[in-house]
Amino acid sequence: MDLKSQRRIAAQILRCGEGRVWIDPDRIEDVADAITRADIRTAIESGTIRALPKKGVSRGRARYNIAQKSKGRRRGIGSRKGTYGARSPEKKRWIQTIRPIRSTLRELRDQGKITPAVYRNFYMKAKGGMFKSKAHIVSHLKTEGHLKEGN
Repeated sequence: MDLKSQRRIAAQILRCGEGRVWIDPDRIEDVADAITRADIRTAIESGTIRALPKKGVSRGRARYNIAQKSKGRRRGIGSRKGTYGARSPEKKRWIQTIRPIRSTLRELRDQGKITPAVYRNFYMKAKGGMFKSKAHIVSHLKTEGHLKEGN
């Protein structure tokens, strides 16, 4: 039986798409006889016609991926879009390196363990990127004899 017009009218009344209109297969003859909007409304009230629930997109896969990322997975070479510098800016890395170095130099100068001249010399070397960490600059100071081994 052709129920196109009934389905179209029901979709308008139910405010949904025609694909979501469900017609009871046991009562098709009754729906075929329903030709007015009032007839369709009656069929809806009786339960012969109804709107199927909306289908959504499951978040299950997304939740799984988020859980994996929180564990540090899915971050390999193939998953990366930006360059190394874009993913963690080089300036930020430099700041994290230079601040501890400079504070260490300042502390040593203030405590009198190094002279202001040595401080200035090593400050400029640090600025030039010569040292990669606090430990590195302290080892340089010791090897060059500016800092005593016990200090």
